[in-house]
Amino acid sequence: MSNATDRFQLPYILPGQAQKELFHNEALARLDAALHPAVEEGPLAVEPSAPLTGQGWIVAAGATGAWSGMDGRIATFTEGGWRFVTPPPGMAAWNKAAGLWLVFDGTLWNDGTLPAAALTVNGQQVVGPRRPAIASPSGGATIDVEARAAIDVLIATFMSHGLTD
Repeated sequence: MSNATDRFQLPYILPGQAQKELFHNEALARLDAALHPAVEEGPLAVEPSAPLTGQGWIVAAGATGAWSGMDGRIATFTEGGWRFVTPPPGMAAWNKAAGLWLVFDGTLWNDGTLPAAALTVNGQQVVGPRRPAIASPSGGATIDVEARAAIDVLIATFMSHGLTD
């Protein structure tokens, strides 16, 4: 048996362990940082000068000071100082400043991109997998320049939204 959980490295209380409350409290502090995280902004490479207890940030690559060597982790300020959570792939954190989700892909935090198979609103799928490209109209016995221009705008819009190739 290891001394900590696999995903978030929460310390186990081991048989015969002295000062069990320290290990239990450390696990609670890390769990508080890892459960539905919301970060102030970032990622940041330099720790904030006056963080409030409970505030968190994502540590940027090449961080310095107390954050040195903690690249990609969630840093949460607690009464006992900084606590760091190593995110598992798929972990999401709310970026308060940007108003976007950050999703960890196992290497990097992706800003504002959520992987999904489809988007459903009120039980109705409104966006699904990308469809093949739509060709612009050409040929025909009667050519309506305005209609073709409108269709080309629709096709360009579909493409810009990622709905077609």
